[in-house]
Amino acid sequence: MDALSFAMGERAAFLRVKHLRDLIHGAHIGQPVSKSGSVAMRYRDDEDKETVFCRRISGDSSEYSINGVHVTLAKYTEVLEKIGIVIKARNCLVFQGAVESIALKDPKERTKMFELISQSKEYAAEYEKKKEALHKAKEDTQFQYNKKKSAVAERKQVSQEKIEAQQYQTLVDSLHQNRLQLSLAELYHNEKGISVLSNTLSEKQQVAAAQNNKLVNLEQTVKTYKKEHGRLSREQQRIEKEIRAQEHVLSQSRSQYIKAKVNTSHHYKKAEQVRDALKKSKKLMALKKQQLVEGRQEITELERTWRSYEKQVQKQAVSQGRDIELNEDQLERYKELKELARKQGAVLSQQADKLRWEVSADFEKMAFDQRRKKEVEVGIRNNQTQLEDLTRRAEKLEEYTKTCNSSLEEYRQQEESLSAELQRGRQRSVEVNQELGQVLEELRNARLDSQESKFRMQRKELLEKLQRLHPESVYGRLFDLCSPIHKKYQLAVTKVFGRYMNAIVVTTEKVARDCIYFIKEERAAPETFLPIDYLDVSPLNERLREIPGVKMVVDVVQVNAATGVPQLRKVVQFVCGNALVCETIKEARSVAFDKKERSKTVSLDGTMFTKSGVISGGSYDLRTKARCWDEKVMTRLKERKEQLTAELRDLMRLKRKESDLKQIIAQAHGAQTRLKYSKTELDNLRKKNILKCQAEISCMESEIANLDSQIQMQQQSVETKNEEMKKIRDQIDRMEDLVFHDFCAEIGVSSIREYEQEHLKHQEELDKKRLEFESHCARLNAQVEYEQEQLEQLRANLHKMVETIDKEERTMAERRKEEETLLTAVEDVQNKLLELKNQLLSMKTQVAAAKSELDQKTQSFQEINKELVKSQRQVMSAETALEQKRLVRHNLLLACKIQSLPITLLSGSLNEISETQLDTESESTSATMHIYDREAELVIDYSGLRAELRNVQSEQELEACMETLKESVSSIEGVLHRTTAPNLKAMEKMREVKDKLQGVKEAFDASTRSARKCSLEFEQVKAQRCHLFSRCFEHVAVVIDQIYKRICRNSSAQAILSAENPDEPYLGGINYNCVAPGKRFMTMDNLSGGEKAIAALALVFAIHSFRPAPFFILDEVDAALDNSNIGKVTRFIREESRENMQIIVISLKEEFFSKSDALLGVYSDVTNF
Repeated sequence: MDALSFAMGERAAFLRVKHLRDLIHGAHIGQPVSKSGSVAMRYRDDEDKETVFCRRISGDSSEYSINGVHVTLAKYTEVLEKIGIVIKARNCLVFQGAVESIALKDPKERTKMFELISQSKEYAAEYEKKKEALHKAKEDTQFQYNKKKSAVAERKQVSQEKIEAQQYQTLVDSLHQNRLQLSLAELYHNEKGISVLSNTLSEKQQVAAAQNNKLVNLEQTVKTYKKEHGRLSREQQRIEKEIRAQEHVLSQSRSQYIKAKVNTSHHYKKAEQVRDALKKSKKLMALKKQQLVEGRQEITELERTWRSYEKQVQKQAVSQGRDIELNEDQLERYKELKELARKQGAVLSQQADKLRWEVSADFEKMAFDQRRKKEVEVGIRNNQTQLEDLTRRAEKLEEYTKTCNSSLEEYRQQEESLSAELQRGRQRSVEVNQELGQVLEELRNARLDSQESKFRMQRKELLEKLQRLHPESVYGRLFDLCSPIHKKYQLAVTKVFGRYMNAIVVTTEKVARDCIYFIKEERAAPETFLPIDYLDVSPLNERLREIPGVKMVVDVVQVNAATGVPQLRKVVQFVCGNALVCETIKEARSVAFDKKERSKTVSLDGTMFTKSGVISGGSYDLRTKARCWDEKVMTRLKERKEQLTAELRDLMRLKRKESDLKQIIAQAHGAQTRLKYSKTELDNLRKKNILKCQAEISCMESEIANLDSQIQMQQQSVETKNEEMKKIRDQIDRMEDLVFHDFCAEIGVSSIREYEQEHLKHQEELDKKRLEFESHCARLNAQVEYEQEQLEQLRANLHKMVETIDKEERTMAERRKEEETLLTAVEDVQNKLLELKNQLLSMKTQVAAAKSELDQKTQSFQEINKELVKSQRQVMSAETALEQKRLVRHNLLLACKIQSLPITLLSGSLNEISETQLDTESESTSATMHIYDREAELVIDYSGLRAELRNVQSEQELEACMETLKESVSSIEGVLHRTTAPNLKAMEKMREVKDKLQGVKEAFDASTRSARKCSLEFEQVKAQRCHLFSRCFEHVAVVIDQIYKRICRNSSAQAILSAENPDEPYLGGINYNCVAPGKRFMTMDNLSGGEKAIAALALVFAIHSFRPAPFFILDEVDAALDNSNIGKVTRFIREESRENMQIIVISLKEEFFSKSDALLGVYSDVTNF
C-alpha cells in the first residue's frame, strides 16, 4: 500500500516516514541498501496502450516520469486523474482500519470527501472570493443609499433652520439688552453697599484694636501672677519632697525600732521561760531534799526499831520456860555427843554450811537484783515521763515552727505583692509624669486655656441630652466621629465636609425626626442630621485611586468611633463622595479639568474645583472651622490630663504603703529570728535530749531483762542447793540419830532434833527478822544514794539556768539601750516631719492666696477676652458681609464677561477679571483677595443705566425693579429654552448640502452597477460548483441504496444520504444513515462493527461507481466482519469484479481470500479449498 501510495504521488507525511529517503530498505537503521529507489506503476487501457507512471527518490526529494519522460507533479497528477485516479480523494485505495472511520465521518468531513470526488473543490476558492466581493458591493450600495437619504433629509432641515434662525436672533438681542440693564443695576447698587460696609468695618476694627491692646497688658499681668504662683507651687513641691524623704527616713527608723523591740521581746520571753524552768527546778530540788531527809530518817527509825526488837526477843527468851531441862552431866554428855556427831559429820556439815552460805549469798544477790530491778523500773518511769515531756515540747515547738513558717510565707506574699505593687506604682508614676508633662506642654503650646463659648456649650449640652434620650442611636457630631489622618488635610477635609461639618449622625430617619421634635420643644438652635438608613450613597469610583499624586478624600479620613465603624464609613462616603485631594492648586485644577472626565478636587489650602467648573477658594471662616479638629484634640488632651492627674493622686496614695511594707519586713524578720531559735531548740530536743532519753530507757529495759534472767537463774540455783542441803541434812540427821540414840532415850525424846528445834526455833525467827531488816536497810540506802545523785544534777541545772538568765538580762539591757536610741531617732524625725508639715500648711495658704489672685486676674482677662471676641466677631461679620458683597461683584463681572455683555469701563478691562467662579462657601485666600483688589480698580460707566434704576433709594423699590428685570429676562430665556436653538449658519450650509447631495447620487449609481456585476459573476461560479457537486451527490445517493441492498442480500435494507443544505449542499454537511435488515433505524454510532464496515463499503463502492478507477485495492476491510458478512461482501466483490472493476483485496481470513480469483503472497495450501 505504501508503494502504491508513493507511486500515486502521496506526500511523505501520509507514508508514515519523516523523509522520503527513509522509505529505502535499511534506512531506518542507518544502513540503506541504496541511495535512491523508485516505484513504477503500469496502466493498460482498453486499446492495450500501456502507460508507465514512475516516481524516484533522489535525496530528500522525488522525481516524476511518465513513460520515461520527466514531468512535474501537477502534470503527473493530471494524467492520473484522466485515467480515474484522484490522489486527494484516494478513490482507489482503502487502507487498513479506514473502513470504520469512513462510516463514522462527521457530515462536514463527508462533504469534503464528496467535493474532492466531484472536483467541485476547485471552485471553492473562487466561490468564496466572488461571494465576498458581492457582499462588499451590497454593503457599499446600502451605504451610498443611506448617505443619499441623509443628504435629502439634511437639505429639507437646512431650509427650515433658515427661517427659525431669523426669529431666534430677534429674541437674543432683546435678552442681551435686558441682561445688560440688570447687571448694571446690580453692580451699581453693589458698589454703594461695599462703600458703606468698608466704613463700618474700619470703625469696628479700631474698637477691636483698642480692646486687644488692653488685653495684651492684662495678659502680661496674668503671666506675672502665674510666675509667682508657679514659684510658690515649686516651693510647695520642694517641701512635699522633703516631707516624703522624712517619711521615708521615719519608716526606716520605725522598722529598725520595731526590729529592736521584737528582739528585746524575744530575749525577754526566753528569760521568762528560763525563770519559770528555774522555779520548777527549785521546787523539784526542795522536794528531792525533803525526800532525801525522809529516807535518812526512815533508815534511822528502822535501826532503832531493830535494836528494840532484839532486846524484846532476849527478854522473851529469858521469860519463856523450857519443856526439857538437862542437867550438867546430860548437858556435858550432850556436848560430847554433839562434838562427836560433829566430828563424824564434819564433812557433811562443811558441805551443808557451804551450801547454806551459797544459798544465803544467792538470796542476797537475788534480793539485790530485785531491788535493782525496782530502781531501774522507777528510772524507766522517770525517763518515760521525761521523754513524754520532751516529746510534748518538741510537738509544741514543731507546731510553733509551722505557725512561724506560715506567718513567714504570709509575710513573704504580702511583701512580694506590696513590693510588686509599689514597683508597678513607681514605674507607672514615672510614665504618668512623663505623659502628663507632654500633655501639659501640648496644652501650653495650643494656648487653649480660654473657656468654651456659651453657644458651643449649649450645643454640647443639647447633644448630650439627645444621646441620653437615644443612647444607641445618636452617635455624635461628624467632626467628633472622624478626623483627617494628618494635620495637613484639615483644611481640605473641612472644605469638602462643608455644611455637614457639625451634622449629628443618627441611625434611622425616625430617630432624626424625634431629635428635631425635641430641639423644637427645647427652642434650641437648628441642627443638621445624617440618618444612616436614609442616605443614598453612590459607589466609589475605584479608578480615581489610580491617578498618581492624588488621594480620595474618603481615604484621608479615619473613623475614631469604637462602634458602628461600617455605618460611619457610609456617612463619610456620602459626605465626601468621589472628591479628590491634591497637594497644590495647580494639581487640583489639572486633575479637575484637564482629564476626559471631570472630577471634584480640593487642594490642601482649601481651594475646591467642582465638576460644573465652579472654583471656591479658602477663607478665614474655613480656618476657623478647621480649628475644631485641634479643639477636639485639645479636648481629648484635657480629658487625658484629668485622667492622668487622678491616676497620679492614686499612685501617691499607694506610695504610703511603703511604711506597711517596712513593718511587714520587720515582722517577718522577727518571725524568722524566733523560727531560728525554735528550730535550734527543736533540733537539740530531737537529736540530743530525746535520743539520749530513749537510749537510757533502752539500756534500762535491757538491764531489767538481764536482771530477770539472773533472778530466775538464782531461784533455780537456790532450789537445787536446797535439795542438796536437804539430802545432806538427812544424812547428818541419821548420823546424829545413831550418836544420840541412847541419849534421846534417856531424856525421853524421839530424836535430838526435837530438843534442838525447840531451842533453835527462836533463833531462826531472829535470823529471818535480821535478814529482812538488812534487806530493807540496803534498799533505803540505795534509794537515798539515787536521790542524792538526782539532787546533784538539779543543782548543776540550776546553776546553768542562773547563768542563762544573767546572760539574757545583759542582752536585754543592751537591746533596751539600742531601742531607746532608735526611739529617740524616731521622735526626732517625727518632730522634723511635723515642722515640715507646718511649713507645708503655711506654703499651701500662700499658694491658695496666689491662686485666688491669679483666678481674679484670669477672670478679668477672660471677660476682656470675651469682649474682644465679641468685637472680633462683629469685625468678622462685617468682613464676611463685605466679602460677600465683593464676591457678588466678582460673580457679576464674571457673568458679564462670560455672557459677553457690552459693559463700558472707564478704567481697566473685562479681560482682567479672573475666570475663577467663587461661591458663598469659598474661603478667603491671598488669591481671592488679590482678585478682589484687582477688580476694585475697575471703574464702570453707568451712563447706559436707566435713570429709574439708578435713582432707587429704598431696598423695597430696588428689589421690585430687579424682580421686574429678572422676570423679563426669565420670560425671554424661557422662550429661548423652549425654542430649539437654530442653526444661524443655515444659508452657508444650504449650498454645501446641495453639492453634497449631487456627489452622493453619483456614488450610489456607481455602487449599484458594481453590485449587479459581482452578483452575475458569483451566480456563474455558484452554478458550476453546484452542478459538479450535485451530479456526484445525486448519483451516489441513488446508487448507494442499491449497493447496500445487494451487499446485505435483503431488499429491506436501506442506505440513505441526505444534505443538510439542499440549495447549496457543499456549504453544509452530508448525513449518512443505514437501516440493517431486520432492525429499526439507528444512528451510525449505534451500529455494530460489522454493520459499520458493510455501510462504509457500500459508500466506498457507490463513490467508486461515480468516478471508477482502473483498480481498487482494499486492505483488510474484513477485520470487523463475521463469516456471514464476509460471505456477503465476497459475493458482491466477485459480481462487481466480473463486470465493473478490477479489485485487489488484502486479507488474513481464509473465509475471505478463499473466494478470490487469484492469490498472491503467503497463503494456505490451495488444495484445501
